[in-house]
Amino acid sequence: MSGTRRASLRIEGKVQGVFFRESARVEATRLGLTGWVRNRPDGAVEAVVEGEPAVLEEFIRWCHRGPTQARVSGVQRADSEATGEFIQFNVERTS
Repeated sequence: MSGTRRASLRIEGKVQGVFFRESARVEATRLGLTGWVRNRPDGAVEAVVEGEPAVLEEFIRWCHRGPTQARVSGVQRADSEATGEFIQFNVERTS
């Protein structure tokens, strides 16, 4: 897993009910990233994503915009070493 990084993201704004999670899955898959994305009870969207640093940055830039209907007000991130635990990028459904 050398060279790969992990970013834990919290995306805030109008990001639920605007196809943010599915759009993020499509974008991450297109970029060859792995991880997951899910809605948070407080209205934010949370994601954990792993991949090559430059590609990770491209995905994070996308998260600052999101899909057409979204209005992103902020993205918080925490970087760490990739664990390699993910096979693909999934939308996690909250119960």
